[in-house]
Amino acid sequence: MREKLLTRDVIIKALIDKLKPLWFVHAFWEGGAIAFNRIDQWSDIDLYVAVDDDKVKETFMIVEQKLKILSPIKQKLEVPQLPWPSLHQAFYKLENASEYLLIDFVVVESSAPDKLLEPEIHGNVVFYFNKGNRVKIPKLDREMFDNKLRERLERLRIRFELFNSFVQKEINRGNYIEALDLYQTLTLATLVEALRIKHNPLHYNFRMRYVHYELPPEIVKKLLRLYFVKSEKDLQEKYCKASKWVQETFSEIQT
Repeated sequence: MREKLLTRDVIIKALIDKLKPLWFVHAFWEGGAIAFNRIDQWSDIDLYVAVDDDKVKETFMIVEQKLKILSPIKQKLEVPQLPWPSLHQAFYKLENASEYLLIDFVVVESSAPDKLLEPEIHGNVVFYFNKGNRVKIPKLDREMFDNKLRERLERLRIRFELFNSFVQKEINRGNYIEALDLYQTLTLATLVEALRIKHNPLHYNFRMRYVHYELPPEIVKKLLRLYFVKSEKDLQEKYCKASKWVQETFSEIQT
């Protein structure tokens, strides 16, 4: 008889009980879907723990030992290097949990200048404990953010002007697999990022995450039609439409 599947609440409580007594662990919180009030039956668990800088490896070992008590770990994937060097990430899939209930676990060095906590960008994270209010919720540095956004927009425009024609080049050659891949990774990816900059700039670099929630419904419907390509002829037509939409969106963005 198969064991009853673990729930997110059981997993989180077990980790709270294990981590909270440790003197070098300062805060434990959940981000991701819960921070945007979007938890559903397919959500994973995005967990963060702030620890003394020299206790990262030990923390992962303790967490894994606790998870193994709950269930055998079916798969583990360590992320070798995040864009934030003081954050360390691993993914866990438990044998006795839903295949969707992955544990995305990030160990944060206490000295990390960016703990991914600005509510404007990362939503309202849920703290399970925060000893002495050690971890502070920072205010978004709007000037710095706007500067990064302008730099990204300029780079996006240049990248599109340089490389978008590669799609047409491969269509002309009859290399439709290459053309379709470039259409998705160059044309449509640029379009989505430009639309995010226009409609929800705080999440301009979220790629495809949350597009169904954060872009206007009519925009999402139009994007869906462009993403589903049924033939070589359809690819040509949709590539032209998407490319035109990118240019129009660039011209509409206020910098």
